[in-house]
Amino acid sequence: MWHGVGMPEMMDLVPAARQMAALLRGVGNDQLAAATPCEQSTLGDLVSHVDGASRAFTAAATKDLGPATAAPPPPDGGQLGSDWRTRIPAQLEALAAAWADPAAWQGTTEAGGVTLPADVAGRIALNELVLHGWDIARASGQPFACEPRSLQACLESLTVMYPPDQPQRREGIFGPPVEVPADAALVDRVVGLSGRDPVWTADR
Repeated sequence: MWHGVGMPEMMDLVPAARQMAALLRGVGNDQLAAATPCEQSTLGDLVSHVDGASRAFTAAATKDLGPATAAPPPPDGGQLGSDWRTRIPAQLEALAAAWADPAAWQGTTEAGGVTLPADVAGRIALNELVLHGWDIARASGQPFACEPRSLQACLESLTVMYPPDQPQRREGIFGPPVEVPADAALVDRVVGLSGRDPVWTADR
């Protein structure tokens, strides 16, 4: 069980982290002002969010609690610096390696200034990689091919942590679920459950 009862199930963050790194390398500087499925964020802001989240969730895994795991400042694409295409992929590699340690999934930790079970933090880290990977792919016009195990893990954790029929638990995190056909692709089910429109495009 991953919700803090018994031995938590470890998840492999490597595929999602590698995909995110590849997507970031494919973002052009001229795209950083582009709209994204996250209505209040430009593509540059989302990249900035991934920058901070990769460091925060690495620290959460190693229980290095402090400034990195405290409530972060708002993401700002204007503050990325010139080395973000190499810096952030390296941070993503460190993130995946940190969560490969069984100890990362044990006990409690902190992320975003919130104390929570470490296994839940690991699931949230995976959700961040998958969902924002999809956001960045859509906003930058790149393909998104997440491996099924990561998608299934996200579907399960989103359903438990942010139930579609309990809007109070989703408030401030996800919008209302977007309905998709019963036979929709797994990625569309995950995206819809997170309140995103699976057919989102920048001109819609």
